[in-house]
Amino acid sequence: MQKKKVVVAITGASGALYAKLLLHKLLQLKSQVEEVGVVMSDNAKDVWRFELGDEDYASFPFRFFEKNDFMAPFASGSAKFDTMIIIPCSMGTLGRIAAGISNDLTTRAADVVLKERRKLILVARDTPLNLIHINNMKTLTEAGAIICPAVPSFYSKPQTIEELAQTVVDRVIDLAGFVSDSYRWGTD
Repeated sequence: MQKKKVVVAITGASGALYAKLLLHKLLQLKSQVEEVGVVMSDNAKDVWRFELGDEDYASFPFRFFEKNDFMAPFASGSAKFDTMIIIPCSMGTLGRIAAGISNDLTTRAADVVLKERRKLILVARDTPLNLIHINNMKTLTEAGAIICPAVPSFYSKPQTIEELAQTVVDRVIDLAGFVSDSYRWGTD
């Protein structure tokens, strides 16, 4: 299996736990990962501190990039990053990507992934949805992105909030093409 180069973008939507669990999972899958680049918005850092009560994002051994660092390798298709995961993905970020607005590193990298026909996974984290959100999701789906709402599953009988959130992260890991052990329907 060829190792993957992955961009993880963390926006200011509620759901910092999803991002934290994804970063932990990518560490566990290091034999399948060549490189992970991470970009966080200022709001994402604030939400992480508020929801999780720490700044553990700074302790992950991945390369972090500032939100306006257009010199980041994944700001260009020539760096050949395979996959971009935006987790959690705010509706504002989703809307800017759908409109082709590349005003920060997250939206620029998403634009690059789409134009290069690589994998873009947006873990949308908002409810309820208005028609603008739905149309933006339709536009991105037609452009090749995968919309993966942060909707946990219950059939694995999760016992903690972390286990519940992990059901979303496990789905994202599958969508990204990683080989990982997780609950599979009909196997128990």
